Amino acid sequence: MQERKVIVIKIGSNVLTQENGLPDLIRIKKLVLQIQNLMSQGKKVVLVSSGAVAFGRQAIPLPEKLNPVFKKQIWASTGQIRLINEYQQRFEKQGIQIAQILVTKEDFRDRKHFLNMKNCVQALLAQGILPIINENDTVTITELMFTDNDELAGLTAAMIDADTLILLTNVDGIYTGNPTDPASKLIEKVSSSMPEISKYISASKSSFGRGGMLTKYAMAKKSADLGIQVYIANGKRDNILEEFAEGKIKCTQFEAKKSTHSTKKWLAHGASYYKGELTVNAGAKASLTSEVIRSLLPIGISSLEGEFSKGDILLIKDENGNKIGLGRAEYNSKLAQERLGLKNQKALIHYDYLYLFDHE
Repeated sequence: MQERKVIVIKIGSNVLTQENGLPDLIRIKKLVLQIQNLMSQGKKVVLVSSGAVAFGRQAIPLPEKLNPVFKKQIWASTGQIRLINEYQQRFEKQGIQIAQILVTKEDFRDRKHFLNMKNCVQALLAQGILPIINENDTVTITELMFTDNDELAGLTAAMIDADTLILLTNVDGIYTGNPTDPASKLIEKVSSSMPEISKYISASKSSFGRGGMLTKYAMAKKSADLGIQVYIANGKRDNILEEFAEGKIKCTQFEAKKSTHSTKKWLAHGASYYKGELTVNAGAKASLTSEVIRSLLPIGISSLEGEFSKGDILLIKDENGNKIGLGRAEYNSKLAQERLGLKNQKALIHYDYLYLFDHE
């Protein structure tokens, strides 16, 4: 197995809570010890942890009739303190300092925010500090939310060029049927050449998490396609991270393709974060999708929508509205509008900063 040096570990809410909905402090203690063991082996670890709402729900009873959004905000904001305090006390006993980073989708959408966040995480890792990342549920309302923390973990892994992403849930991985059915078998390896396996996956969601196994599969597949080794494993198993370190882990492992440039990893996750839309003509589409990838010039752009700055993500569509790919803007929307359809202009998207969708 290839040496793993930078690991993003996502711990789901269903791992950190007991059946009665109370936080599972014994599980947290065991996972902290295992993470400390990985770090003592020289691994750089970033933790994406759910669980704030469960900690808040335990501590603060709220009226049944209260607006569900307010409930979530109250439990998330109060529970986050309790969750991070639990981690801080546990890791400090192991001689590890932690840092808390709360993020929203906007932090990934805006290039400056994205780079500030990336630099912060890398600076913490360089000092041996463990970053613990969670969504800022207090300020994010439905349309701005991540699908779940699997999406956040995949984005984080892409952002910091991690070689490994471990998604800890309450089952051993993806099965050929419902995991509770004795006839179902664990799919231990998903290679890039395998046929689509999402038909096996139960769409049901856990009682505390937002996403189900289907979103885990989609995020794992995308991350693996970008060159990140992904494991979906059972965080309820006592020594799951030790088994990972020893190469004996029972889980679903996604085989990584050749690693992609870090900017393209950011772009690949940009389908939800783009700032502007470009419609290209048939000639530009043929040029972009040919074997020799070329930059996108203003002469090939029919129209553009949205306000964007240099460095923002743009969605590229053809004249039938089909999505072709994503790119990073080389200049702002005002300049782009002025140069629209003109010859001899600087490329709006350089081919080094272009990500094309496979299915187009």
